[in-house]
Amino acid sequence: MLLDQLVQVFNFSGAKLIRSAWKMMLPIRLTGRLVQRFRVLGAHKVVQSALKPYFLLRRLVSNVICLRPYGMRQNSPINKSELVEEETPRDKDTGIHQSWAPMDFSNPNYERISESELVEEETLPGYQAEWYYPVRIGEVIASRYQVVGKLGFGRTSTVWLARDLEGCCYVCLKICILSSISESYNLQELAAYERLKHGPENHPGRRSIRALLDEFTIAGPDGEHHCFVHPPLWGNIANFLRLDPDVDRLFPPILAFVLKRLFFALDYARECQVIHTGEDGRALNSYFGRADISPSNVMFTIGNPAALEMFEKAELEYPSPRKEINGRFVYLSHAIGDQDKAECFPVLCDFGHAVWGGEKHTSAAQPDLYRSPEVILQVPWSHEVDVWSVACLIWDVFEGSHLFGRTDGEHDSYRSRTHLAEMVALLGPPPREFLARGSFASKFFSSEGELVAEGEVLPPTSLDSVEMTLEDWAKDEEERNLFLRLMGKMLVWDPENRQTPKQLLEDEWIRRYF
Repeated sequence: MLLDQLVQVFNFSGAKLIRSAWKMMLPIRLTGRLVQRFRVLGAHKVVQSALKPYFLLRRLVSNVICLRPYGMRQNSPINKSELVEEETPRDKDTGIHQSWAPMDFSNPNYERISESELVEEETLPGYQAEWYYPVRIGEVIASRYQVVGKLGFGRTSTVWLARDLEGCCYVCLKICILSSISESYNLQELAAYERLKHGPENHPGRRSIRALLDEFTIAGPDGEHHCFVHPPLWGNIANFLRLDPDVDRLFPPILAFVLKRLFFALDYARECQVIHTGEDGRALNSYFGRADISPSNVMFTIGNPAALEMFEKAELEYPSPRKEINGRFVYLSHAIGDQDKAECFPVLCDFGHAVWGGEKHTSAAQPDLYRSPEVILQVPWSHEVDVWSVACLIWDVFEGSHLFGRTDGEHDSYRSRTHLAEMVALLGPPPREFLARGSFASKFFSSEGELVAEGEVLPPTSLDSVEMTLEDWAKDEEERNLFLRLMGKMLVWDPENRQTPKQLLEDEWIRRYF
């Protein structure tokens, strides 16, 4: 009776997950007794480990129940008021909003790192100190954002946790390298967020894309720097997996949850005519690299808001190690505290290389191992490259290995011909009509559509023969077949025949869990 009421109240795509989890409640309720009984025998840890997926699925149900109102609210991608951990303080007498006061981060008891030791962004190829804004922990940027600590770094920016003194909440501050170096990259990312901001307000994919809360420029000693303000996120898929040292792959229910959010995000981006995967035609792209939908660009929301306060408290009491050189500080970054997996939601990030739909592109794109056939063969490409990238991502995080990763034996490096040979071995030969649209097709294929091999010819294989994880998880052959069928809908030579994110949301394997 109660189950039927739950499904009726939450009559949406999570109903099947509710039913599945409900059936598992009996063994979960017995868990306490089992653990107590096996503790006597010294085997309680084995029982706890075996039942871990059931705990995770049960807690995931509560999140799915909350997902619909969270994703369907008609407002901006993320409402700043939702980032406030406590009610915004107001003066008791006047009722006027009170801002946070800056805190004192001048604790001198920090570890000094030798000037000769290269750390953080200094270790990156092509690093130029003057390209980076010399952030100091405790400084207030744009008269509003006080820097709390360093979260990370990259070739194009450093990332910091900050206190929004006006909004009374924590935010993530991304401070880009000199605008004179990265202007085209920054403007492209800003334009992408502007398009995403004006998409359909009632689309659930809005909440599956990292929001831009604010943007501005600041003056540094060597020029201007663009800054982006985002909601703070905890980490990417790799960080998510490291929460449990005994697990190196995503469980099928969690993978289905991640995929559902990703497909929502890509469907929303498509509505806004934004392609996440970008081309390599802009200046300094060889330095910036190629952005893509990869495990590093799928991050998770904060599942434990108290971790932000703990991060701040730790920085106040035990300041980050740092080095000072020529008046600049280089800080060591550290992560926001561990999170509860069941409280973290995946979001798609990094639109700095995004290009627009409604037009065809022919420039090189995607990291080598994620490159789609149309990109390699220079067939005009569009939104479909993002779907190919998702398929490659799935294999990375579910199987624990790259789907396409063979290096050329003679040159010991990535080569397009070897990559195409892997595709032919896995998918069979490409359609002739597809090859006819590729400017580079004649470099690799004969007029009969056969790959012109220069080395070892790879024997035919299949997804079924290389898939291993579901052999351990599937209770029957049907689930494994459904998963492989999902992969087959994305790994298609001709992008015109590749399924769209909206179609993939209705896939049978996804719907088994949602």
